[in-house]
Amino acid sequence: QVQLRESGGGLVQAGGSLRLSCAASGGTLSGYAIGWFRQASGKEREFVATISWPGAYTAYADSVKGRFTISRDNAENTVYLQMDSLEPEDTAVYYCAAIQAGPGRWLAQDSQYGYWGQGTQVTVSS
Repeated sequence: QVQLRESGGGLVQAGGSLRLSCAASGGTLSGYAIGWFRQASGKEREFVATISWPGAYTAYADSVKGRFTISRDNAENTVYLQMDSLEPEDTAVYYCAAIQAGPGRWLAQDSQYGYWGQGTQVTVSS
């Protein structure tokens, strides 16, 4: 059973950048679509970005399009979320999620994912 662990969160000023990592253990991410989601305090979890297996297709929430980039290193069993031009509204706990999916599939609904990490806090100060 694949286990996911996020890292790279922290405190950053508005306009700054962070790169989140989602590392898998206990199994390979081969064949898995990966999604990033976030949940701000008092709000529902929302979709951020997703990437297909082996990485040809990506999709983003409108709120992060042009600022965030999702990528994957299949040899390292890791997925990244590069976050640039961060805004205070990006403050949230960020989660990565995985689901076995055919090549080229990406999924934007959190209910479609079966494996989740524990989350990493991102705080953007104004």
